[in-house]
Amino acid sequence: MAPRGRQWLKVLGAAGVVGVAASGVLIARDERRRRAYEPDEIRERLHSRYARIQARGAATGE
Repeated sequence: MAPRGRQWLKVLGAAGVVGVAASGVLIARDERRRRAYEPDEIRERLHSRYARIQARGAATGE
């Protein structure tokens, strides 16, 4: 039986709640993954990224 009248609003509200909960789960998982890095690992990654950018700039003559 298809929802009618206010039932549509309830279905829409329930779908919104499920969407917000799913977004929260994804954000929490990403945050845990980001915090899993040690400070030394992050520093090393940033230094290597900066070195690659500098090398690319020197190769193009900028």
